[in-house]
Amino acid sequence: MLGVAITLLIIAAVSLIILVLLQSGKSEGLSGAISGGAEQLFGKQKARGLDAVLQRATIIAAVLFFVLTFAVAYIL
Repeated sequence: MLGVAITLLIIAAVSLIILVLLQSGKSEGLSGAISGGAEQLFGKQKARGLDAVLQRATIIAAVLFFVLTFAVAYIL
């Protein structure tokens, strides 16, 4: 059981890294990071198409990664 959980954890980690690298950058530089984050937080720029799919897949992979990490560390 522990081996299966660790294998799934490795797959989730690798997929999370790949999904983050596939996403396009929202803005460049420090000023873009500050204003771009605020615009994205308040919904002025909505992701469309492939970016939306990658964003949802990243969220799912991150949740799976945290759940598996917790399970391996404390439960198994």
